[in-house]
Order: sequence, then structure tokens, then C-alpha cells
Amino acid sequence: MSLTNKILLGMMLGTITGLLFNIFFVDDQHQIQTTSGQWFQVFVFDGLFDAIGKIFIASLKMLVVPLVFVSLVCGAAALGGQSRMGALAGKTLGLYLCCTTFAVALSITCAILIQPGANVDIATASNFTAPEIPSIKDTLIDIVPSNPLQSMVDANMLQIIIFSLLFGFAISRVGGDAASNMIVFFNNLNDVIIKMVMMLMQLAPYGVFCLLAKLFASLGFGVIADLAKYFFTVVLVLFLHGIGFYGALIKMLSGLSPLVFFKKMQKVMLFAFSTASSNATIPITLRTVEHDLGVDNKVASFSIPLGATVNMDGTAIMQGVATVFIAQAYNIDIGIAGYLMVILTATLASIGTAGVPGVGLITLTMVLQSVGLPVEGIALIIGVDRLLDMIRTGVNVAGDAVVAVIVAKSEKMLDIARYNNESLNAENQPV
Repeated sequence: MSLTNKILLGMMLGTITGLLFNIFFVDDQHQIQTTSGQWFQVFVFDGLFDAIGKIFIASLKMLVVPLVFVSLVCGAAALGGQSRMGALAGKTLGLYLCCTTFAVALSITCAILIQPGANVDIATASNFTAPEIPSIKDTLIDIVPSNPLQSMVDANMLQIIIFSLLFGFAISRVGGDAASNMIVFFNNLNDVIIKMVMMLMQLAPYGVFCLLAKLFASLGFGVIADLAKYFFTVVLVLFLHGIGFYGALIKMLSGLSPLVFFKKMQKVMLFAFSTASSNATIPITLRTVEHDLGVDNKVASFSIPLGATVNMDGTAIMQGVATVFIAQAYNIDIGIAGYLMVILTATLASIGTAGVPGVGLITLTMVLQSVGLPVEGIALIIGVDRLLDMIRTGVNVAGDAVVAVIVAKSEKMLDIARYNNESLNAENQPV
């Protein structure tokens, strides 16, 4: 059985296990009914499954900082002596901004047509405290690291990217044996880290099983029924953007087959779904984009970590639908000008608060405040946000890979034969 099928099996078994527990042992008030149910909850779901799931997530995150740093240094050192780095960075950022803008516009349009917030009881929106929003000045200052080692400890991805690029450029400008030795060292170190990624991938089915079993044991599907219209509106837009828009973008801008792309990215999207973290999925995304899709390391090492930090199309879609939903729930008409402001704010916020913890909540707060909507309305959607977060993370990582492929193709840094080779898959390589 391939690794992708093993992950799918782990997802299905984990979901079924969690739902069965929720159905037989949890009542409508989310209270465990029996002694045996309490035993299972404490020792199995909150104990064993929770521990294994958290260990799996921690092991993924363990590789993120060294992989991003080493890979970016290798890419920057190789590109440092060329004049294409500026064009590569410009194309990457430009595509990310365009994708996010389209995502917000699409989500607002669909939400206006479907009207998920009509006839919603707003009495539930009471106990919500808006987080403190950083100023633009503080956000810009925070991009540049004052202590690179501290940035790595805190996993501040934007700061790590800045330092890694400068470090790689400096190596390329040194020249001579010193530069050659450093490049060889970092390339060898990159190979070692990639090997660790491949080893960790074999444990993914078990981690995915435990994560989903724990989630659905406590959550169930009852919470979705209360917000079904909002939930399925977000899912619909995520599907339209993640499959339709990305597929069309690949076909139009690169001439490559979208079907091949999605076939090779399915295991990455499954990883992203189960972990709900773009950063935790970086090692898998980077490995797949380079090995399976044929993107040169110089492009992949820059676009993937940057995309996991600033390109959040799935999150932008949630913000667009949530804004319309809350406006309709409170019977507030923000007008065309208000929706245009939402598009602008959500697009800029996806980059402006990239290094801030709890970015989804903070950016949604910023969007609501920009058009005068009550931030207390966020309490209406918190119940289903965990499930939606898993789905939109899959869209986020797919968007990162789409941009990497398009930019690599335009810069003639894409191995087209490798991309089109459907039998080529990193999961089948020996560990």
C-alpha cells in the first residue's frame, strides 16, 4: 500500500473511531455519560491518542526551522551571483498577492449569493475578547531579526527567511574555496535533513489516526449542524478556489497538466489537513515540490517557506465568508465600498501579520474592524473553525506549490519530464 493510501486509511479509521465514541458516550450537552466512556476519554483519547498526535506534530515542527534555513541558504548561495533573484522574488510575491485577492473576492461573491448569515440568532455571540492588533510600524520592524538565533527558537519564519537569504548571498559573494566549501557543507546538510523527512513520513498514518480520533471524539458532527450553511459555504469556496482556480492558473500560466499536479500533491494536502499547520507541513511540501514536481531547489527553497508564511488563500476565504456572515447576522449592510475594503484589508493582512501567533483570528479581527462590524461576531463561528482550519490549510499548501511551479516554469527552472512522470513519487523512494 502506498503512503498516500495509508494516510487516507488512517484518516478514515481515526474519524470513525472518534465519531463512534462521540455517538455512544457523549450526550447533547457534550458530557460523557458512562464510566467506561470516561475511562476511554481520559486514558485513550486524552492520554494515548493525544500524546501520539502531539509527538507527531512536534516531530514535523522539529524539522521546519533547520530545513528552511539550510534550503534557503543553498538556494540563495546558488543564485547570489546571478541577476534573476529579484525577478524570482517579484514574480513569487506578485502571484501570492493576486491569488489572495482573488480568493477574498470569490468568497465574498459566493457568500452574498448564498447568504449564510440570514436568520441567524446572534444571542450566542457574547463572550469574545478581540486580541491586540499590532501596528503597521511594529509589524514592519518585526520582519527584520535583531537576533537570528532567537528567531529560530521562536520559529519566526519571516525573520528566518530574511537572515537565510542574506547569509546565502554573503556566501556567494565571498568566492574562492571558502564559498565552495560552505556550499558543499550546506548541500550535504540539506540531504541529511531531507532523509529525516522521508523517515518521518513513514509514521504519518499513525499520527493522522490519533489526531483525528482525538478531534472527533470531543467534537463530533453536531457542531456542524448548528452552522451548516456557513460551514458548507466556506467549504464550497475552498473547493472552487483550490481545484478550479489553481487548476486553471497552472494550465494558463505554465501549460502543464493540473491533474498531474493534484495527483502528486494529494499526500501533502492530506498532511496539511490532518495537522492544520502550513508550517508543520513545510518539510513534506518542499520535498514533494522538488522531487515529484521537478521544481529547482533555488525556487522551491524560497517560494515554499515564504508561501507558508504569507500566502494564506484558505484563511482569506474564511475571512471573506465570515465577514459577510457576521454582517448578515447583525443585519448590517456594509455596501460595495465596505466589501472592497474587506478585499484590500484581508489581502494586506495575509502578509502584514504573517509572523504573529494566532494570525487567523487577528486578521479576521482587523477585517471586521475595518468595516465597522462587531468583533464579538467571531464567537458565532468559533465552533466549526477547527474543522475549517484543517480544510483551508490544505488549500494554503496547494497554493504555495502552484506558485512554485509557475515561477519555476517561467524561470526555466522546472524539470518538465519529472513533472509529467506520473509514476515518480517521493513516497516510493527508499528511506
